[in-house]
Amino acid sequence: MGVEVVTFGCRLNTYESEAMQRHAEEAGLGEVIIVNTCAVTAEATRQARQTIRRIAREKPDARIVVTGCAAQVEPGTFAAMPEVAKVLGNHEKMKAETWGALRDFGVGESEKVLVDDIMAVKETAVHLIDGMRGRTRAFVQVQNGCDHRCTFCIIPYGRGNSRSVPMGAVVDQVRTLVEHGSREVVLTGVDITSYGKDLPGEPKLGTLVKNLLRHVPELERLRISSIDSVEADDDLLDAIANESRLMPHLHLSLQAGDDMILKRMKRRHLRADAIAFCERVKRLRPDMVFGADIIAGFPTETEEMFSRSLDIVDECGLTHLHVFPFSPRPGTPAARMPQVARDMVKDRARRLREKGEAALLRHLTGEVGARRNVLIETNRLGRTEGFALVRFAGEVTPGEIVPVTIAGHDGKELLAA
Repeated sequence: MGVEVVTFGCRLNTYESEAMQRHAEEAGLGEVIIVNTCAVTAEATRQARQTIRRIAREKPDARIVVTGCAAQVEPGTFAAMPEVAKVLGNHEKMKAETWGALRDFGVGESEKVLVDDIMAVKETAVHLIDGMRGRTRAFVQVQNGCDHRCTFCIIPYGRGNSRSVPMGAVVDQVRTLVEHGSREVVLTGVDITSYGKDLPGEPKLGTLVKNLLRHVPELERLRISSIDSVEADDDLLDAIANESRLMPHLHLSLQAGDDMILKRMKRRHLRADAIAFCERVKRLRPDMVFGADIIAGFPTETEEMFSRSLDIVDECGLTHLHVFPFSPRPGTPAARMPQVARDMVKDRARRLREKGEAALLRHLTGEVGARRNVLIETNRLGRTEGFALVRFAGEVTPGEIVPVTIAGHDGKELLAA
């Protein structure tokens, strides 16, 4: 066994896992399993611990290194696990020298944890990789950290304050990926619409998008990961309207549909702002498909407040819903607010998921008969420009982009003719 990585959470973690695996392999490490954790919910942390115990049972000779957001905010939790050989912080995990120092794992118990103050980190460097093994879609980190303090969120304490990757470095990374065969690149970060505030001239995300498309003309598809709509700049909206290589799919960090809950979350938009943004983007790009994160059962949420989150699915025209049952994280203001009963939280999450499934069904039905260009991800599956999954009856070649007529759907996936 060489170096294996188990990744939880976001696309940024996926990108970082690829960079870590390469650092570990170049350092000559063997029989190492890296668990790259997520801390977005208490459940995510619980799943990471459960996975670590399972790995130790199945591969007793492997040395387990734990890193990621949960390791950053709760290093002691993982250091206390006898199955864990090393705990690394989010800054340390991205340094090649960290992995070189682990070659012999000759550390005492007092040195089991290597987690520094993430708030002291002032910059983010690009980690050059030439592809994502096992994936046809490549992820590129353009930003890390977050300057906002939503009352439910622990992530800034795992990622630190917002830091941007210089534009030239992002262009070089995307060019390298394209030269090595990547057909689609996804820009990732923790809060990518804050991109550029810490760079000379304070360029915006839209400036980065336009520069990428201009300076890497060979890039066939560019996709943006989750954005905060209130920070969408004019250049980004112009690119959405006029750049066909920018894919018509945006995932929005909405979190709720009720203004009082949004204020208690310390979000920077109101319900009307989200609806107006979606309407504007749809006018600019009629084929735009929206996804969104929504939290069910936030503290103090009444049934009437929750109904507004249900309604916003239709009012914003959402298709791909990520539903999070509220999970109080110790140390966050929301954990000290009056909590909604757990059975009610679970019931509201179920109802939101059902609403999302109905919205997806409508979207899939509307796609039948359409001609779409599908990026093949496995020998049977691919994704449209709008991010819908397409299943093929016969085997296809991963990495190809093929024109397809949509013949039908099975309620979850489109079916190719």
